[in-house]
Amino acid sequence: MNRITRAVVLAAAAVLSLGALAACGSNSDDGDSGAEGKTIALLLPESKTTRYEAFDKPLFEKKMKELCSDCTLNYLNADQDASKQQQQAESALTDGAAVLVLDPVDGKAAAGVVKSAQSSDVPVVAYDRFVEGADYYLSFDNETVGKMQAEALVEATGDEGQVLMLNGAPTDPNAAQFKKGAHSVLDESNLKIAAEYDNPDWSPDNAQKFTSSQLNNIDVADLAGVYAANDGQAGGVIAALRAEGVEKMPPVTGQDAELAAIQRIVAGQQHMTIYKPIKVEADKAAETAVSLVNGDEITGTTDFQGVKSFIFDPVVVTTDNVKDTVVADGFYKVEDICTDEYADACADAGLS
Repeated sequence: MNRITRAVVLAAAAVLSLGALAACGSNSDDGDSGAEGKTIALLLPESKTTRYEAFDKPLFEKKMKELCSDCTLNYLNADQDASKQQQQAESALTDGAAVLVLDPVDGKAAAGVVKSAQSSDVPVVAYDRFVEGADYYLSFDNETVGKMQAEALVEATGDEGQVLMLNGAPTDPNAAQFKKGAHSVLDESNLKIAAEYDNPDWSPDNAQKFTSSQLNNIDVADLAGVYAANDGQAGGVIAALRAEGVEKMPPVTGQDAELAAIQRIVAGQQHMTIYKPIKVEADKAAETAVSLVNGDEITGTTDFQGVKSFIFDPVVVTTDNVKDTVVADGFYKVEDICTDEYADACADAGLS
């Protein structure tokens, strides 16, 4: 289908489905529809994890505008609902998106979005989470993330005792990779996994409830540590331990370098997090999308499961290197971390 024919078809479809589109949750950042063929749709999976609204979306949009002043961003968030994301993708295609940048709620279900988009000659960039058949994929080395978390836990516990293991959502392809990487280390260690939980939506509340329930079976004094796949769950775990009167926390892992997690690390409440420089990922996603819009060549990719990919390196953050990582990169300012509640801990960590 050539560009003119496709534009006519899409315009007609938009008129016919105007009422339906209003219910799909589209959130275009501009009042107009942008230049012909230069709308980029960014579909993110949820907002419970703070990174998406606070970092991914604004960083992507900023870079897109730097590279393409006449490009329009159509931003949609699925609120952890795969069906809603499917509707949002169809809405974006009907609205004339030239590229879909898709971070899927459900990686397997999102394969249908890819097929639908490609049947309309619209390329798909799988962002952060893998989608089979996508044109491009950008993420961090997820198995390595899980290995890093587990290695930190083994070291911090002295490779002895019982641990709880809280993984991500079974529908999230990244979660399976984190879990695989973590098990490759934990299963070879002397740590005993007393209980394991696949959290359906990465919910901190679910993590807190699971941990509380397990403390009915495990004496908290016998809990050597907790593998939590991300910082939201780490926060839920720590809340559950606090409710049991625990003051000196066992080592708890995390991921995403959320501000609250960095503060907990500085205060000695959370052992570590994985910092994935989101700006690197968001910038490259925007560059890739703009190149696709403009028909420019994309180079420097590697192959991941048959998809042209950009794979980035994660970084372990502990109290010792907060200043050299998230602060040095401008991810957070010292004053963001060192609020009154954390002033003394920051002084001890050399951040004040």
